[in-house]
Amino acid sequence: MLRAAWRGFVGGAWHPAVVRTAYRCRAYPDQAQQQVLARTFGCVRVVWNRTLAERRRRWQQERRGTTYAQTDAALTVMKKDPELVWLNEVSCVPLQQALRHQHGAFRAFFGKRARYPRFKSRHGRQCAHYTRSAFSMREGELRLAKAAGPLALVWSWPEVDVGVLDPTMVIVSKEPDGRWYVTFAVDACEPEPLPAAGRSVGIDLGVTSFLVMSDGKKIANPRHLERRARNLARYQRRLARCQRGSANRAKARAKVARAHRKVRNARADFLHRTTTRLVRGNDLIAIEDLAVQNMVRNRRLARAISDCGWGEFRRQLAYKCQRAGRRLIVTDRWYPSTKTCSACGFLLAGLPLKTRAWRCPSCRTRHDRDLNAAKNILAAGLAAARDHPGDACGADVRHPKTPPVQSAVKQEPQPARAGIPVHQDGE
Repeated sequence: MLRAAWRGFVGGAWHPAVVRTAYRCRAYPDQAQQQVLARTFGCVRVVWNRTLAERRRRWQQERRGTTYAQTDAALTVMKKDPELVWLNEVSCVPLQQALRHQHGAFRAFFGKRARYPRFKSRHGRQCAHYTRSAFSMREGELRLAKAAGPLALVWSWPEVDVGVLDPTMVIVSKEPDGRWYVTFAVDACEPEPLPAAGRSVGIDLGVTSFLVMSDGKKIANPRHLERRARNLARYQRRLARCQRGSANRAKARAKVARAHRKVRNARADFLHRTTTRLVRGNDLIAIEDLAVQNMVRNRRLARAISDCGWGEFRRQLAYKCQRAGRRLIVTDRWYPSTKTCSACGFLLAGLPLKTRAWRCPSCRTRHDRDLNAAKNILAAGLAAARDHPGDACGADVRHPKTPPVQSAVKQEPQPARAGIPVHQDGE
């Protein structure tokens, strides 16, 4: 996963860009290591929940915020508490990282980029972050602090030599279905940009068809959750009938988690294949800025929209375009791509969602709703690329009234041209 990049002169020599890359693979800890890691997960969860509770109490009663230095001092006090003396049995690094992550979560919340941080549960995903001081990596063997012996893992990237891997951080996690994973965060050289493909494409996302491209190609929606909904419902009914705290309930919960994992993995595989194919075959990709959070409020379409994974699709396109040297243009959320004639620019006053095809009153061209929108999105993307040729890959085209975000381009309404909306007289 692409995280960050830098390049420049270091020590008088030119160095290529460096990107933060993550490799996630299966881990198979033995019984002793599982006990140590489970104890670490529990300590991380206790530190997170107690710190979060104290933050909330301090704000509600005193109307004062909490700094990271104050949480760090509170952790020292917690370790000296006789009731929490077992916090000293695990590595202190994952505990410190939990405080850093909570501080970052609150900064994202106040920056309106995320919701309010929540308490951690023992039934959800458990993880611990280890920095360089808490692990060693030699000849492909990973050793964690406070854990005896190397951690067994399966490396799935034959083109990368795990023996020379130099990770900056290691994340050990356990999913609700019982599987263990280890993630290596490394600083790697940025790959070379892909050769020019000589093509541009506009994409309109939907539910019936996952996406429609401006050249007329369609990719059907695989509906991963809908295909497994019956089995998932049966497993959930069995879970509801089990007594709380029993071993059978734990087994039923793991079976529900495995069913969700299969859906999640199938969706991720589909999105990766689709985005990779788009990035390799096009120099410029134009998509629309969808308000997914507002769209899922429709209870009739919420599950179908969530099953599509539009947000993850856009995220993958963004970092893959940046890594491959492609341009990603995100058109304005209020751009009327569906109601605009891609042939003459006529703009309809309204177009119900149930209308899947319409004829332009001006030029009498018959349009498929989704294909017409994809053509208009491509036209708007090409116009933005011409107006701002020097912008970096992944530049956004947003409406001036939208909330402030990281945006490289802001485009005003365009003059009359094919594919750009033009209000006609009387409309």
